[in-house]
Amino acid sequence: MTLLHLELLSAALFAIGLYGFLARRNAVLLLMSVELMLNAVNINLVAFAVFLDPARLLGQVIVVFVITIAAAEVGLALAIILRLYRNRSTANVDEIDLMKW
Repeated sequence: MTLLHLELLSAALFAIGLYGFLARRNAVLLLMSVELMLNAVNINLVAFAVFLDPARLLGQVIVVFVITIAAAEVGLALAIILRLYRNRSTANVDEIDLMKW
């Protein structure tokens, strides 16, 4: 695989994730779309790290940090979504106006 192939794959994944984030209203699907976009960024980081300087592992180290932060983000977001689902009986982000005054 060349760098162009990896970039096209990453761009396609990011575009699918962006479409899913903008088109969906379910909070769980929004989280899945964000994760898809983060994975597209991870592919970019690893691809550039391998093709620019294979001896250094800088891209892979940054990917580990991104995955760690993404896991923490999903855990916290799912906890919030579950609490809102218990209170409102919906995971639709259009119907959740709990924070409005």
